[in-house]
Amino acid sequence: MTDPKPCPRCGDTGWVVQADPAGPTAARCACFAARQASLLMERARIPKRYENCSFANFEIHDPSQKDALKNSRKFAADYPDRNVGLLFIGPCGVGKTHLAVALLRELIQVKSTPCLFYDFRDLLRDIQKTYSPDSDLRESDILAPVFDSRVLVLDELGAQRSSAWVEDTVFYIINHRYNQKKLTVFTSNYLDAGEMEIQPTAWGKDTFKKNDDTLVDRIGVRLRSRIYEMCKVVEIQAKDYRQTFKQASYRS
Repeated sequence: MTDPKPCPRCGDTGWVVQADPAGPTAARCACFAARQASLLMERARIPKRYENCSFANFEIHDPSQKDALKNSRKFAADYPDRNVGLLFIGPCGVGKTHLAVALLRELIQVKSTPCLFYDFRDLLRDIQKTYSPDSDLRESDILAPVFDSRVLVLDELGAQRSSAWVEDTVFYIINHRYNQKKLTVFTSNYLDAGEMEIQPTAWGKDTFKKNDDTLVDRIGVRLRSRIYEMCKVVEIQAKDYRQTFKQASYRS
């Protein structure tokens, strides 16, 4: 693999000299922002499957998806003048992760914002691995970027059933970000208990049943309360894209 050619404008210094009546001045080269965005993208830990997700290629098959896209674009446009994150709630395959990743990519590419993506289960596993005597990492090595990232996406919230350790660990993380006024974006397949009582079949009787777990069942009352204070809820009601549209394209 050959090394990339140096920038013809700045020779990879990141600076270009500009003529000025008062004397030459230095300015950032355009390649600097591109390299910075590339580095931030690598550090964001976006899964390969979602690395090309954008607002432009988000497919809309339901009015709630159109509304979710609008909320995501507004979040990116308003940043950093935001004081609440987003909580995308909906069944599988409706584009929650797509929008969360598209939002991160927009913030990185347009506003050079350090962002981080973590699957809820992966984060818990990575923390647990540090408890092993054979681990070269400490718990703080995992938590530091999660604490410090300007915008964090925590995907599949509630995917691992709640326990005392899970509740305490995740509350510690989320409360730290809350206290530091760091924005967090969540996705979850679990409907909120209050919404379920109002419209128990909003996602269809085969998608969400009244006796299924709710979000509070999966993460606990304390964490649920904190997240609803931190985020605007964006509910997406649509058919499973993977099942309805992807499978249809495979058969055609």
